[in-house]
Amino acid sequence: MMINFNIPPYTGNEMNYMNKAIAAHKICGDGEFTKKCSEWLEKTTGTAKALLTTSCTHATEMAALLCNIQPGDEVIMPSYTFVSTADAFVLRGATPVFVDIRPDTMNIDETLIEDAVTEKTKAIVPVHYAGVSCEMDTIMDIAKRHNLLVIEDAAQGVMSTYKGQALGTIGDFGCFSFHETKNYSMGEGGALLIKDEEKIEEAEIIREKGTNRSKFFRGQIDKYTWVNAGSSYLPSELNAAYLWAQLEMAEGINKNRLISWNCYWEALKPLADKGKIELPVIPEQCVHNAHMFYIKAKNLEERSRLIAHMKESDIGCVFHYIPLHTAPAGQRFGRFHGEDRYTTKESERLMRLPMYYNLSEEACNLVIEKILDFYS
Repeated sequence: MMINFNIPPYTGNEMNYMNKAIAAHKICGDGEFTKKCSEWLEKTTGTAKALLTTSCTHATEMAALLCNIQPGDEVIMPSYTFVSTADAFVLRGATPVFVDIRPDTMNIDETLIEDAVTEKTKAIVPVHYAGVSCEMDTIMDIAKRHNLLVIEDAAQGVMSTYKGQALGTIGDFGCFSFHETKNYSMGEGGALLIKDEEKIEEAEIIREKGTNRSKFFRGQIDKYTWVNAGSSYLPSELNAAYLWAQLEMAEGINKNRLISWNCYWEALKPLADKGKIELPVIPEQCVHNAHMFYIKAKNLEERSRLIAHMKESDIGCVFHYIPLHTAPAGQRFGRFHGEDRYTTKESERLMRLPMYYNLSEEACNLVIEKILDFYS
């Protein structure tokens, strides 16, 4: 029995909706399905505006533009994240300032952020790893006292909350991903969540190549023109149609993933209690979305052997990010502030288990069995 690490979500209505978009002769974006997805995001999260984008990378780039990030600015973020978190600001000429993570949640250590603030600091970018929120009260307090912007990298955080508030809506901007590895997918895609209503028009202009085309399609102006710098961040209507098939049953997908997550947790808890592995930590104020289930081995050598052991049984288990500050580009464009006490060490221990919509109970149990076999 081969068990893939990931299978993109599919509900059965994707092709029907894509065919409907084709039949309507509207496939370039901002059609019926783009609007449905945007309205769902706004209603579900409570954000002032949600704009679908071609990727979470592009959502973050838009946020950097809206924050007027300039050459010489500094942006504080964890090193344990995907390259897009840093790229969006490097493209604006800013310096990513990496700080260490917490070993329990793998999120940025909020207690280390303030020491990294300088007169050049413009923004903080918390990354909600595995759909589990950073300690946002502390981060927002630091931002307020130092007059900093907060851009939430909530790529993995759709349907997750912090103290009842949707991830991506706490800071000034939030960025979602709908990549094929995420809980809800359009292949490649994302969304930008905007808190301040005064930023909506500027965001629409940036997203539509610097034109006021969005106002034209709403009938607010009789022609549209180039009014500012921008780019093409608008996804195809076909991608939005694919995504809508999942968002309309998002609660069911979320519950299904949580069943698999809890199956792993309950079966592997005795192994963790014996000190053989470590399991994810979900702080009391956080509600997560079962985006990921990982375990931590003793060290890099043990993790490598465990991944090889799982592969022998055709089970896809993988490690995750290589810390950005250790990468060639990270050393060129950014800097690490303080001590790397946990970022590298914890990243070398972490192994992700298969996790996707409709992961069967049989597959879940086989993954568990092989992990128990390894540690027996």
